[in-house]
Order: sequence, then structure tokens, then C-alpha cells
Amino acid sequence: MARLFADISPLRHSPAFRRLWIGSTLSSLGSFLTRFAIPLQVYDLTRSPLAVGIIGVAEVVPSLTVGLWGGSLADNRDRRRLLVLTGSTSAVVSGALAAQAFAGSRLVWLLYALAAAQSGLSAISAPTRRTFIPNLLPPSQLAAGLALNRLSFQIMLTIGPALAGLIASVPALGLRTCYLIDAVSFTGSLYGAAGLPALPRQADVARTSLHAVVEGVRFIRRSQQLAGAFLTDLSATVFALPVALFPAINAERFGGNPLTLGLFTAAIGVGGLLTAICSGPLNHLQRQGRAMLLAVSVWGAAFAGFAVVPGLWPTLTLLAIAGAADTITVVLRGTIVQTVTPDHLRGRITAAEYVVGASGGQLGNLEAGALGSLTSPVISAFSGGLVTIAGAVVIGLALPRFTRYRHAPGVAPEPLSGPTAPAT
Repeated sequence: MARLFADISPLRHSPAFRRLWIGSTLSSLGSFLTRFAIPLQVYDLTRSPLAVGIIGVAEVVPSLTVGLWGGSLADNRDRRRLLVLTGSTSAVVSGALAAQAFAGSRLVWLLYALAAAQSGLSAISAPTRRTFIPNLLPPSQLAAGLALNRLSFQIMLTIGPALAGLIASVPALGLRTCYLIDAVSFTGSLYGAAGLPALPRQADVARTSLHAVVEGVRFIRRSQQLAGAFLTDLSATVFALPVALFPAINAERFGGNPLTLGLFTAAIGVGGLLTAICSGPLNHLQRQGRAMLLAVSVWGAAFAGFAVVPGLWPTLTLLAIAGAADTITVVLRGTIVQTVTPDHLRGRITAAEYVVGASGGQLGNLEAGALGSLTSPVISAFSGGLVTIAGAVVIGLALPRFTRYRHAPGVAPEPLSGPTAPAT
């Protein structure tokens, strides 16, 4: 039974990791309130799934442009100071979101601009935060630490949207309160960063430049393990993440109740939370590439079913299954990234991982919203799920080293050498 549940030994053995975990958990609660509030405010103002999907465009541009450059920045700057700076600036942006809501603004472009600013800051802070984990934990606890990070995410993914839906449904509170709580919650992020050790620039790391970014991209191209992990995640999020369709589907099936809309995302969180709690077996899983492909296929099938199943409870059940598959995918992807990547490239590769995870979801919102407007929300969600399953099959055949990738739990693999990645 002990092997079934999440391993909490990293929280006991590393005070710095424990502080980082607590601070990130508190901060992410506010972030989920804002993630709920912005799409709902845009939909309330426009009644257009496409307008909600355009939030993805506003967020993906800074994710792509700032993300990779931010990884280079994390490799040649003091990462702790970088976290403090980005956390403080993010609090200011959340304060601006609260101000426009209190003022009764109906400027959709302002919401897009603030969402873009928040996305650009997250593209620097999130991967920088992840680079600390291999420095705070021994290799034997790395997978457990990443699973605990996912557990924190899933707890907030479960609580955050449901709480946001409740707050939004109370006229005296509304979306403005969601934004305000987010601004205050960034004190948690600063608390976590304050207890971290300084990680100054290494002497052999190039200064922030296009060359440094290209070096990281070349490393990913040489490694089928990394390329496969990133492409698998992109396939899932671009084609089968119909969050932009949630307001429209909720309006069609359940009368547009904000509380029901919050349950959609909360159901994904519940499924992921249960998987994160029972993540012990992931620490001992060796065929991580094959497991990622299987989990992504389950994700696609769940969203295809979500598109056509009638009734609230079957809808929430399929969303919970999708959340469970997502947790498995993210933990395995993070473990592959952190074990295959040497420390002098960790900022750039971790930033690329963040760009894949964040921009894939944002592009997925755009794709789902656009297709939903041209056809229907049901057709968009259903077809995206089927395409994701087909994509997993193609990736598995095209990248055999990724499919056959084996990782011995608790053992850090040797770094890549030479012009190609080692066969595993």
C-alpha cells in the first residue's frame, strides 16, 4: 500500500523543497481563479467561442517568444532572484485584472493584453522554478518530487475552478474577487522563492543569446526521448483540450450556470488528483515513453466521449478520466526531461517543456474554438479526441527510441555525448 500512494519523503528531507512546494501551491490557487475568470468574462462580453479561443493566441505568442529566451535567462542568471522578480510583476498584472473588473470594463482587448502579460511572466517563472528540483533532491527522489508538484497542481485544479464558480455565482463577489485573490496569492510564490539557495550563473554557460537558445533546441532534436515526449504532449493539448468550448457546451446542455462550468474543470482536477495521490507506481515505471503514449490515447478517448455523452454525471466522469491520464503524462514527461538533460542546459530544456505544455493548450483553445464556431462545439471536441489517438500511434512508430525508452528508477542516466542521442 505504501508503494501505491505518493511518496512524501522529499517534503520531509528537503526544507527548501518543502517551502517551494507550499509557496507554489498557495500561488497556484489564485492562478486557477484567474484562469477561470478570464474566459468566462470574455464569453460574457462576446458570447463567442472563437473570442474565447483567441485568448489562446494572446497567450501563446509570449509563451513562444519569451519562453525559450527565458530558459536561456535561467541558465545564466541567479534563478532565485529571477523568481522573486517575476512573482512580484505577476502580482501587479493580477491587480490590473482586478481593477478593470471593479471598474466594469468591457474592453476585450484589455483582457487579451493582460492575459498575454501574465503568460509571458509565467513562461519565465514556471520553468525557472522547476530547475531547482534536481538541485534540491537526490536522483532517487526526483520522480517523487515531480509527482508531488503535480499533486499540488491537481489539488488546486480541483479546488480552484469550483471555488471560482462559486465566487462568480455570488453577485456581491463576482469575477473581480477571483482576480483580487490571485493578486494576493503571489505572496505564496515569494515565500517559496525566499527559502531557495542561490543558483548563480555557471562559468561555462553562454550569455543569453539566440545561440544559447539554438543550442537547447539542437539538444532536443538529437534526443528522441525529449522529442517524443514533447510531440506526444503537443498532440494531446493541441487537438484534445477543448477548454474554449466549455462555456458553449455548458450553455447548450446545462443552461450556462457558472457553478456547473466550474465543475467541468474541477472534474479534470479530481481525476488528476486521485492519480497524483496514487502516483507511487510511477516512481518505479521503466517504460516511460510507451506509458506516455498510452496515457495520451486515454486522454483523447475521454474527450471524444465527453463531446457526445448525455447528462452531467457521465460528462464529469469522462473529464475525470481525462484528468487522470493527464497527470500520468505530465509526471512522465517531467521525469524524462529532468533525467536526460544536463544541468547547464536545464533552464533551456525545462523552458522548452513549459512552452510545449503551455502553448499546446493555448493553440488547442484556438483550434477548438475556431472549429467549434465553423461546425459545432460537439464536432470540434469529438474530432480532436480521435486525432489525438491517431497522433499517439504515429509518434510511437516514427520515434522508436522514445517508444522503447527505459529508465531505471532512482538512477540518473549518463549525459548525452557526441552528435546523436544514445539508443535506449
